[in-house]
Amino acid sequence: MPETDSFDAFYAESRQRLFDCLYAVTGNAAEAQDAVQEAFARAWQRWSTVRGYGDPEAWVRTVARRIAISRWRRARTAVLAHRRHGPPPPIPGPNADAVALVAALARLPTPQRVAIVLHHLVGLPVAEVARETGVPTGTVKARLSRGRRTLADLLSPDPTEDTHV
Repeated sequence: MPETDSFDAFYAESRQRLFDCLYAVTGNAAEAQDAVQEAFARAWQRWSTVRGYGDPEAWVRTVARRIAISRWRRARTAVLAHRRHGPPPPIPGPNADAVALVAALARLPTPQRVAIVLHHLVGLPVAEVARETGVPTGTVKARLSRGRRTLADLLSPDPTEDTHV
């Protein structure tokens, strides 16, 4: 019998029993299904060896059980770490200036936006921006100049707008 056919027959014959076993062990159908499928995947990778075992189903069952236990231990460790250290501190949202800058950057043509971000926000020198974007340094300088000019217009307060209410 070809290797694929023998594995398919083994899988069809044993999958429900293995699922039932792991479901009883874990108490969670989704966890049981995941562990059994992972164990079958590992069995398939080693099928030329596993099929020669006296009880291949016992091998898959053991592997599935170990996978389930390993996941349970990882989850338990995460819970303990959370209890010990508490939740991570909240991440503050962007300030009004950052929101205004991102909105203004979004109005620039993409090449200018990329040049401005790489040079001014990331801190790359002009030559590195040119290398990363695949354009000559003169082109980067022109994009930076045009982009800065447009940003200045977009970010400057409108003198005709009445700010006193």
